[in-house]
Amino acid sequence: MRKLALFLTIIFLSIPIFSQNSNEAKSLLDEVAKKVEAYENIYIEFNHKFDNIEANVHQETRGSVTLKNDLYHLNYMGTEQIFDGKKIYLIIHEDEEVIIQNSSDNDEETLTPSKMFSFYKQGYTYKMGELKTLKGVKIQYVKLTPIDSNSEIISVLIGIDIKTKHIYNVIETGENQTITTLEIRTFKTNQPISEKLFIFDTAKYRDQKKYIISEPK
Repeated sequence: MRKLALFLTIIFLSIPIFSQNSNEAKSLLDEVAKKVEAYENIYIEFNHKFDNIEANVHQETRGSVTLKNDLYHLNYMGTEQIFDGKKIYLIIHEDEEVIIQNSSDNDEETLTPSKMFSFYKQGYTYKMGELKTLKGVKIQYVKLTPIDSNSEIISVLIGIDIKTKHIYNVIETGENQTITTLEIRTFKTNQPISEKLFIFDTAKYRDQKKYIISEPK
């Protein structure tokens, strides 16, 4: 009976500790999102890594993205992706092709650059992770676990620079033990940029008759 009472005491004491941990993790993420939302624009250079130990696959690519509110211009793997607030333009230079999509056609669960700092707000539980020092920088990790038990994602670790409250890296573990890492190399804010950066120049690509332009019906 005494052992049962001790067990129950441990269980009920753990509940508020877990809740406090969850609230602390959510508050830290909210602080990061709030700071990001205050910037006029953001320019990011990043490393994107994909690892699957079982299949012996390792890929690493660099890219960059400029964000202004929901608008973005992404350069990645020889392609450009522009979102002007209404449509998404995928410019595949190697294939000389432009694919145009309505933003509403995009899967709501698809992680786009404009959702980079807010995707955590729905569909996850939160937990404070490890505090690490990487390259002399203190990084606090927050662990996100999908609420949907059928999700192909096992967990997402978001590393946050304690000093700047900027995201340092995002590490996603998939159900097949695939690990996708997004590491931010450069983070600049409020840069002088042209509004044309978020506008697709239709005439430019129509004049280059080699480019095939696929538009939504």
